[in-house]
Amino acid sequence: MKKKAIEKIPYLGLKKISRKKAVKYIGVTKVKNVSHEKHLFVEVYRNEKASKEIPLVRIVLTKKDFGTYIPDRKEWTRRQVENGDDCGRLIWAARSSPYMEREKENILQSSEDLERIKKFCKVAVYNDARWWEYISGHENGIVITARRKREHREYVRRKEALADRIAHTEELPEKKILARVDDIYFRNEHYLYYKKRGSWAQIACSKCGGVTDARWKIGISYESQFQRHIEEPREGHYGMCPMCGARGRYKCQGKIKGAHSKTIHVFLGQKYKEQGMVFRYVEIEKEWRLGFISGGKDTVMYNACEKLSGIETARIYFEPGKKTQKDYQKYNPYTGKDFWDDCDLQGTQHITIDRAPIMMETYEEMKGTMFQYSGLREYVKDKKGNINPVNYLECYKRTPQIEILSKMGLVDIVEQLVSYEYGIIADEDANRLDKFLGIRKERIKQLIRRKGNLKLLEVMQTEKRQGQHWTDEQVEHLTETGLEYTQIETATRYMTLQKLLNRIEKYAGCEYGTECSRASARIRHMATIYTDYLSMRVNLGYDLNNTVYQQPRDLETAHNKMVMETNKEEMDKRLNEVAERYPEIRHIYRKLRNKYFYEDDNYIIRPARSAEEIVMEGRILHHCVGGDNYLKKHNTGKTYILMLRFKAEPDVPYITVEIDTKNPRILQWYGDKDRKPDEKNMQSWLDTWLTKMKTGTLTEAVRTANIA
Repeated sequence: MKKKAIEKIPYLGLKKISRKKAVKYIGVTKVKNVSHEKHLFVEVYRNEKASKEIPLVRIVLTKKDFGTYIPDRKEWTRRQVENGDDCGRLIWAARSSPYMEREKENILQSSEDLERIKKFCKVAVYNDARWWEYISGHENGIVITARRKREHREYVRRKEALADRIAHTEELPEKKILARVDDIYFRNEHYLYYKKRGSWAQIACSKCGGVTDARWKIGISYESQFQRHIEEPREGHYGMCPMCGARGRYKCQGKIKGAHSKTIHVFLGQKYKEQGMVFRYVEIEKEWRLGFISGGKDTVMYNACEKLSGIETARIYFEPGKKTQKDYQKYNPYTGKDFWDDCDLQGTQHITIDRAPIMMETYEEMKGTMFQYSGLREYVKDKKGNINPVNYLECYKRTPQIEILSKMGLVDIVEQLVSYEYGIIADEDANRLDKFLGIRKERIKQLIRRKGNLKLLEVMQTEKRQGQHWTDEQVEHLTETGLEYTQIETATRYMTLQKLLNRIEKYAGCEYGTECSRASARIRHMATIYTDYLSMRVNLGYDLNNTVYQQPRDLETAHNKMVMETNKEEMDKRLNEVAERYPEIRHIYRKLRNKYFYEDDNYIIRPARSAEEIVMEGRILHHCVGGDNYLKKHNTGKTYILMLRFKAEPDVPYITVEIDTKNPRILQWYGDKDRKPDEKNMQSWLDTWLTKMKTGTLTEAVRTANIA
């Protein structure tokens, strides 16, 4: 459409206005030749004397195109006469309601105008009074035709690209893959199906397919020495086939329902074009089948077989400077044939590309390609298991530094990047590893020794951000505390790092580096409590240069005091509220204590004394047990909240337990911040306590002593 030429054509103008008050807009039409092509001009004017010369809008149509010119703004748009974004409103009357009788508001100047529109647009409309619908239908036809052409061009382009990829993809070495998978992953496993009958057993071998009878008990007759002997068949044990000599696993005939199978996926990488790679995702299935025939009252084994089959389900193409392309093999139920497509299936039929082993041939194929120095082989070696090379190589394309990370054995960091967790990177464009990770150069060796431990990395990044120079031992100990950047920063304003570590160790009563789960959990717990205590002191305006505030003798008590002081007003209101709403918790405490109380040399467990205590438990341990949901259930006896604590510190919250009352079982248990401190040990202790409680073997001595 020649827009500049159209703008030079004078406006048609409105000859006269309508005398009807309901009419707001009048349309005028004209067919003109512009650059040897017929154009329909539709101009809409306000029904006012002052608006007879310049239209509100000029719509220009050709057979294959349209445009809308706004004289006020002197601009062209592709807005259609009925704008869908405005609920079908007319573009020259955007504020009018779409439900009003627009036939009365919008008219044409003469019947000749309507005939021009009908003749040019050739669209069926049920009501001539809605004359703009002829224009709308013509515009929609142009838009739909253009969209279809665009979609068809895109479809053809995709199909041509798919055909090109298929043509440049090597033939899959199926036999080689099947043999390798059977040897390495299925371990050439065969089955010996058996059914015992006295001293005899019928054996069917999946390797040779034969069926025979053999004696597994030594006979006493002369003829028995000439009979076929085997070891006694036992489910899951291995034996030798008496027919072909193959080693197989015994499986009882009665436990087989026709067939059973195992499936595994593998990746095979191949060179694609000049420097590209295609990773082929192959599904391998090995099926073992046992055949039966009717033998009177019983069924009889008549053969056995095994089948190894494979199908390529997906291909992932990598090319320099291009996006990763994934193709999927699908099945057409109408033709009964498989075909390749460049898009995945939808819904529950989604084809998943998951972790799987990578065939060794892949690394030879990578030579001379864009992934020759990707470090994939080192990453697979360090992981010691199945991986998804697609995720790794996509990460490598974005972040080439991952090669160095893999070759240095920084497994945890690589795994984080492959999972798209890029928050650990300080400078994504850096070439040096220390700048890339945001740590000091001398820390690299220490990080390698710990295989890129993420907690250790976080501490090293904190050291760099604070401009500090810590010792290797301090970094290791600080990692064990699990403290975050803000906690370390707050604490080290008032003391050296070594003093902080010493105080945490003293409060925990455990040494660093003991590799004891309980000691590590205790150190992390006390580190959090201590830094939380310091933070609350600062926020309340205390001078932490005062060593009395810095080093409380009883940290747990001092921390609880700070919690109370920080939230005193709010806390008082909440405690009064729950005491009034859930009084039954206090009333049933003695009864529940008689049933659930238990202690040993290390721990003590008892029910909550009151609703207020449950709320305080939640506040101190930073979890949700103080919510109305738990209080209501405890108050009505649906579930009960129990407190598990160290016997030496019976008033210091440690673990909160929720127990079902109808069918006694532990629903959940958590410590500070919804964590499970010393999980293995505490779970075992709770299981023992629950067993004793169910069987009524909680010691009478303990009960009597505590009731008194």
